[in-house]
Amino acid sequence: MAMTSLASFANEELRAHVESNLARVRERIMATGRALDSVRIVAVTKTFGLDCVAAARDLGLTTVGENYVDELVEKRGTVGDSGLTWHYLGALQTNKIAKVVKVADVLCGVSRTKEVEKIAHESPGHRIYVQVDYTEREQRNGVLASEAPALVDHARSLGLLVLGLMTVPDPAPVATENAFRALVDLADELEIPERSMGMTNDVELACSLGTTEIRLGRALFGERTYA
Repeated sequence: MAMTSLASFANEELRAHVESNLARVRERIMATGRALDSVRIVAVTKTFGLDCVAAARDLGLTTVGENYVDELVEKRGTVGDSGLTWHYLGALQTNKIAKVVKVADVLCGVSRTKEVEKIAHESPGHRIYVQVDYTEREQRNGVLASEAPALVDHARSLGLLVLGLMTVPDPAPVATENAFRALVDLADELEIPERSMGMTNDVELACSLGTTEIRLGRALFGERTYA
């Protein structure tokens, strides 16, 4: 497939919109006392077009997050690397791991032993984040905190590079704060440097509690037409 330059997706009106939104996000980060270079912004472009990817890249955001395998395959296949690091944020299906490891630089939703083993088989040394679930809801992706150390140890024993931990907490403020504090403590215990926590509604809380990465879609690009 021929690669297309992201420059061909440039949209000045959209770029100005994202630039304004990004300025507000940076103000929110700095209001917590954090330095801008201490918090990575992941531009979550799921369901948004390549013009949003181009706008983010033009504004200096070099990490892009996608939740759907086929959408990630299509976007990266169209524009190639383009100086971007692509994170896959969604729940993993073992039958799609062989496909997603070819296009995701970092897999951020790893939560099960069989996923770890499949990733190690398909792409030795791949970079991953382990997703930890503090909601204890069956439908939520993530390994229980009590089981996370064993999963991290297993991933490391297979040669995978565990860069970080990630969580998506319940939206209630107390539950969110408890989850963020617990994730930081767990990352410290396991000597894992990256803590991916915080989205549009809880940027300040995540930054004040020690996140190294916030995942933003709506805060940068506006409302999605579908989830």
